[in-house]
Amino acid sequence: MHEPQGPRGRAHTSPFGGHVGPSAPAAPGTHTVAPAHDAAPPTALTIAGSDSGGSAGMHADLRTFFSCGVHGMTAVTAVTVQNTVGVTGLVEIEPAVVAAQIDAVASDIGVDAAKTGVLASAATIEAVVEMADKHGFGRGGRTPFVIDPVAASRSGEPLLHEDALDGLRHDAFPRATLVTPNLDEVRLLTGIEARTRADLWDAAKAIHDFGPEWVLIKSGHLPDDPECVDLLFDGEQALDLVGPRYTTEHTHGAGDAFASAITAALARGASMPDAVRCGKRFVTRSVEHAYPLGAGVGPVSTFWRVSSRSI
Repeated sequence: MHEPQGPRGRAHTSPFGGHVGPSAPAAPGTHTVAPAHDAAPPTALTIAGSDSGGSAGMHADLRTFFSCGVHGMTAVTAVTVQNTVGVTGLVEIEPAVVAAQIDAVASDIGVDAAKTGVLASAATIEAVVEMADKHGFGRGGRTPFVIDPVAASRSGEPLLHEDALDGLRHDAFPRATLVTPNLDEVRLLTGIEARTRADLWDAAKAIHDFGPEWVLIKSGHLPDDPECVDLLFDGEQALDLVGPRYTTEHTHGAGDAFASAITAALARGASMPDAVRCGKRFVTRSVEHAYPLGAGVGPVSTFWRVSSRSI
């Protein structure tokens, strides 16, 4: 008897494991163990630092990837000593080891989309760019490459060497499919102090001049605006993404979640405008469900994507 077939010719499987459909009865005193298989989901790679508090960095990226239905992979660039109050230490991973991590997963598993977080030095940026070129990440390649130019911690501690800013501007950005700076990063990279919605256009043009295909200005820190307005720019046209502003201080990891939700959507084949809209919806809900943790700033939450009824 033929088993019922699912997508790509696979037999349907139960969410609790095993095949769905009739099967021959087992012989007395024996039992059969059905293979547990499913189709591989899209894959996304985060090239980022750790957060020992679990709120931001690669931890936020992996939570978001999972919540958005993609398989997350990592290339660790730095290890931070961090909690909800601040960052008290950072150890960089050797650039050759960062490159080896990227090469290992890209050459075996494959990468449907990639993003960066903290790239603390020009040497690390050079290593990442070399692997991006090798594996076809970014502008002109087959794999979307999102560069989130993380420059400082939530509490203001710098995470980059001075030479890393030039490395981002002149080596990383020209290869990016999308660059996603917040307003503090715009100021460090361009000198532009964006204080109003009108300033976002100037900020986007200045970042786009470094060579990425698309720019997303994340303006969650925009003072005195009753809404959160982000600006997507392709060099000619701009798209405003407007969302509510919630009265919470617990927004640790919001920028990471936004960029990684976009990356996940790109891995699933979305166009850039649609991927950014998905990311905007995701981060808005995550801020809405943020929770307090420790003595400082708590994280945005992806738990809204997980229902207790599904467990």
